[in-house]
Amino acid sequence: MTKRTATIKRETKETAIHLKLTLDGAGQSTLKTDIPFLDHMLDLFCVHGNFDLDLSLKGDIDIDYHHSVEDVGICLGKAFHTALGNFKGIQRYSSGLTPMDESLSQIAIDISNRPFLAFEADFPKSKIGTFDVELVEEFFNAFAINSKISLHIKVLEGTNLHHMVESCFKGFGRLLDEASRLTGSSKIPSSKGLL
Repeated sequence: MTKRTATIKRETKETAIHLKLTLDGAGQSTLKTDIPFLDHMLDLFCVHGNFDLDLSLKGDIDIDYHHSVEDVGICLGKAFHTALGNFKGIQRYSSGLTPMDESLSQIAIDISNRPFLAFEADFPKSKIGTFDVELVEEFFNAFAINSKISLHIKVLEGTNLHHMVESCFKGFGRLLDEASRLTGSSKIPSSKGLL
């Protein structure tokens, strides 16, 4: 089976990003964003999703992390959409719960070609170290729009902010892998015959 891969380059006045994503990988990542918490979350996404990701980012992090995190979401979403190819034979749907100690997230995914994000989380603090927690939603929104998936994320339980966000990224990786998995069929998974 040919591995499904995509390479994305994006340069703006705020960020310069180069990434290569392999969907049918081994969960290996090489991450250079200069945002340690983002690197940690993306590594978890790769490990639990069996994705291989090579990502380098130069961003205006002296201002804040907003542009960098959002643009990584944009590029990763575009890479995912491109790597899927013609959508033939994919599982399409996935949903599930992901615990992380006292935290619990619920995620549902439809690779629908209709972008949408519903995100619900009552985070107890606004920062994890220097990382603004509002950027978690920004990342998932950028990914959903640019990958053209329908994505629902709800944090059901949690008191530890790190655990709550980690639950989201682990669950997202695992369920995105499941939804994009090839079933052996040559059909597009839609009654319309088109996604």
